[in-house]
Amino acid sequence: MARAPGMSVRLKLTLSYAGFVMLAGALLLAAVWRFLLRYVPDGVIITRRFVPNRSDLMNAFVPAATVVLVFLLVFGLVGGWILAGRMLTPLARITYATRKAANGSLSHRIRLPGRKDEFRELADAFDTMLARLEAHVAEQQRFAANASHELRTPLAIAQTLLDVARNDPISDTGELVDRLHAVNTRAIGLTEALLLLSRADQRGFTRYHVDLSLIAEEATETLLPLAEKRGVTIETSGDMTPTVGSHELLLQMATNLVHNAIVHNLAEQGTVWVTTAIQPDAVLLVVENTGGRLAPQLVSTLVEPFQRGTKRIRTDQAGVGLGLAIVKSIAQAHGGTLTLTSRPAGGLRVAVRLPAYQSSSTRSVSWPPPSP
Repeated sequence: MARAPGMSVRLKLTLSYAGFVMLAGALLLAAVWRFLLRYVPDGVIITRRFVPNRSDLMNAFVPAATVVLVFLLVFGLVGGWILAGRMLTPLARITYATRKAANGSLSHRIRLPGRKDEFRELADAFDTMLARLEAHVAEQQRFAANASHELRTPLAIAQTLLDVARNDPISDTGELVDRLHAVNTRAIGLTEALLLLSRADQRGFTRYHVDLSLIAEEATETLLPLAEKRGVTIETSGDMTPTVGSHELLLQMATNLVHNAIVHNLAEQGTVWVTTAIQPDAVLLVVENTGGRLAPQLVSTLVEPFQRGTKRIRTDQAGVGLGLAIVKSIAQAHGGTLTLTSRPAGGLRVAVRLPAYQSSSTRSVSWPPPSP
């Protein structure tokens, strides 16, 4: 936004300091003058000079007071200019860092030295913001590159199949249609997952009172045929877990967790445990599954988009690599957290922690809550 030029902050502070010094000096001189008028009667000798009346006293006091005020003005301007410059030095560093960030250099940091004060807190907060922004931009760049690669793969396969069919007119079109259908289904699934992830990140959804335990049961019942097909046993337990959020998104979150636990399990006689619990200020959804031992380094990357954990997937249900990324985004959009830990006996433990719904008996709240 274009603005008209004005005085610098340093000049404003200098004038403020000088004005304050002048005001303090004027008040001091006024107090001295009042003292002289009240306690010095006519005929008193002051500094070996006889003052016969108040008129002569004024003639002696005013020139001296003028000299003092001029001195205070000069002193206030010079001293205020120096002090303002020293006080605004940290602000200049913050401004420099802001301009570099505006030009695209997010790696620069202020790193303001000295003890903690208002400028130090501002600089540290700005450094933290730059670090998060840099990480977010890098994550978005990786996500865009990975999404482009994932979307290009099915399109390239479809193009290859069409080229082969065009060069071989006598080929089996039925097989071609089946393969193109599978490729197209995968592309549609990836696109829908990307849209769902974007919706969760934008937090553009209406919130209602929901029971997370019922949502977990619904997701388990939906995936029960898949579990039976793979020989996986699902065990559910827990309490009522009231929270506030989108039923659709929370159901997608629970479905992704249970589906992930079923697919990435033992080849035979695997088990999935789905548990809900309530705490004083939060509700928990915990999904555990048996499986191979997972290295902590691998577990820490599973929530990143398109990180499938290739050592534990099966080729018929590889997915698009967005399952846990979507779960993390949905949990964060609801003010919650996602925690992944490897089980000592093998497999994965995923815990989602969401804010608990406080009933009207414990706090006043309008229902349904307004969307953000």
